[in-house]
Amino acid sequence: MVELLVSFFLVAGGAFALIGSIGLARLPDLFMRLHGPTKATTLGVGGILVASMLHFSAIEAGVSLHEVLVAVFLMITAPVSAHLVARTMIHLGGGDKGIPDAPPGAKSRTGMKNGNEPELEKT
Repeated sequence: MVELLVSFFLVAGGAFALIGSIGLARLPDLFMRLHGPTKATTLGVGGILVASMLHFSAIEAGVSLHEVLVAVFLMITAPVSAHLVARTMIHLGGGDKGIPDAPPGAKSRTGMKNGNEPELEKT
């Protein structure tokens, strides 16, 4: 019976993590991309941690609490980091819709081409 519960939580957690990762890669702007890792992926890791806690509690004599500490840390840090990223985007002038991706070869607000290549000085 424990194996079925562990399997269920592992599959459900993996599915949520996969959906969150796909959302991170496919959604159009930064504000929408924040939902992938902060919502679905957090729930996915939570499901995997519940499966781990059930498995090790069934094998050992006591209750496994290491996973609870990891889950608490994850539940605290994921919303805080998403909030900081969103506030930074608003501060940079992204507004409600975010800053669109720069066309190829154009300079972004950071002075980098395409947002990831450093601009070289001409001497």
